[in-house]
Amino acid sequence: MNKYLIVPFLLFFKIGFAQIESDSIGFEKIEDVIELFSSTDSLLLQKSDSTGFKDHVEATLIDSLWLNELIKSPLYDTIQYVLRDDEIVITELEELPTDLLKERLLVLDSKTPFHIEYNPQLESIIKTYLRRRKSSFSNLLEKARFYFPLFEEHLDEYDIPLEVKYLAIVESALKPRARSRVGATGLWQFMYQTGKMFDLQVSSYVDERSDPYKATEAACKYLASLYKIFGDWDLALAAYNSGPGNVSKAIRRSGGSKNYWNIRHNLPRETAGYVPAFYATLYIFEYAKEHKIIAKENSLAYFETDTVQIKKQLTFEQIYETLNVDIEVLQFLNPQYKLDIVPYIKGRNYTLTLPVKDIGKFLSNEKEIYAFAEAEEAKREKPLPNYIEEKSRTIYRVRSGDFLGKIANKFGVSVSSLKRWNNMRSTRLKIGQRLTIYPKNMGNVTSSKPQNSPVKKLLPKGKYDTYIVKSGDSLWLIAQKYPNVSVQNIKDWNNIWSVKSLKPGTKLKIFKI
Repeated sequence: MNKYLIVPFLLFFKIGFAQIESDSIGFEKIEDVIELFSSTDSLLLQKSDSTGFKDHVEATLIDSLWLNELIKSPLYDTIQYVLRDDEIVITELEELPTDLLKERLLVLDSKTPFHIEYNPQLESIIKTYLRRRKSSFSNLLEKARFYFPLFEEHLDEYDIPLEVKYLAIVESALKPRARSRVGATGLWQFMYQTGKMFDLQVSSYVDERSDPYKATEAACKYLASLYKIFGDWDLALAAYNSGPGNVSKAIRRSGGSKNYWNIRHNLPRETAGYVPAFYATLYIFEYAKEHKIIAKENSLAYFETDTVQIKKQLTFEQIYETLNVDIEVLQFLNPQYKLDIVPYIKGRNYTLTLPVKDIGKFLSNEKEIYAFAEAEEAKREKPLPNYIEEKSRTIYRVRSGDFLGKIANKFGVSVSSLKRWNNMRSTRLKIGQRLTIYPKNMGNVTSSKPQNSPVKKLLPKGKYDTYIVKSGDSLWLIAQKYPNVSVQNIKDWNNIWSVKSLKPGTKLKIFKI
């Protein structure tokens, strides 16, 4: 029997039992076998005497490694960032002549482990992005200032090229709650089962595929494993998009070639545009200044945030009430919490990300914050009071620019109440959506034009202190300074219906009770 047929047979036999004996064969030994076969002139092309069938042994090894890793692609499609064929413009761009582009691509190629070679298709994609989507890159640059330092931290830990950070733009346009038509979710677009393989949990409260920290860690593990299989970062990216099996098939159909550009025509259509979209994004970000693309101002940078581990359940609204951190900021920093609730579940370490300036306040008042949350939850878990009459209900139609926090402030109610009244499991709203609201202290509210301020309550008689609001104050923190005074007391005494109306310099009456 031909010796070249014996070795693959033994190799398959051993790999087939890899789950039983996980250390029986490692990547280094497999690479030794690949090197042995590489010495043949036929590029690993072997023939059977009986059938005449040919096979690429290296592609077969890739298949085996893929099965051994039990990895499935996290993506079956991509958020529409990759250009369709009919979107690509074949045109000249005055600011980027072909010779200049070739020169810049050579520079990028010399600095990265990717094969960034000039070709007309890549030129067309880059110029189409610059001509048609230039303004959107300003928004992406703004988001990147927050996310890229986080990505780079993890990529460096796993010895992955830092340029891979641009992959998250192709995947999700840096939207942590992005969801594709088939359910791939998060910055790195994990499918449910693939996320579970990397310990990304999904429940009614939490979707860790949207957790910037945990999802980035999972993406690094997955990409590192793909690189071990293919030994090439271009092919690893292609496999991340379409699955290792499709890349292996393309290698076979291309005569055993492992250069992305040589196998591109045999990849699924979307993957054929996926890696060029990555290259085009890399180019535009690296030469953003030359193309006059400027990031919009970002109020929060990655280094200005920190995390704390939660010891009891907290809602975003309770954090808002106690620390005066806007709910929109909490949602941006903690996109994994689907219901704006940070749950406490034994065995799962759920964290809360806050601006650094608020971390100290949280830690200094941790017990009091949890006590406040428990008291609030005890009140809010009760059903709607029997005395609420049908006539006190109003129907509000969602308008462009609305979000739950804004609507809650308008009617003087809580976000959690809005969600409870309307059977909502998330904070997502649609224009034209009707919300049932039971306004608080609002008098006669109509569905079309709700009043903007509550009815004033009678003030208690007696002496009071005047408190001048300072930067960083919240109603809860102010209430802590006075015995027997609650947040609701301060709201009632000062006709406050929105925490957002609490600005430095505001004078508050604090009665002695």
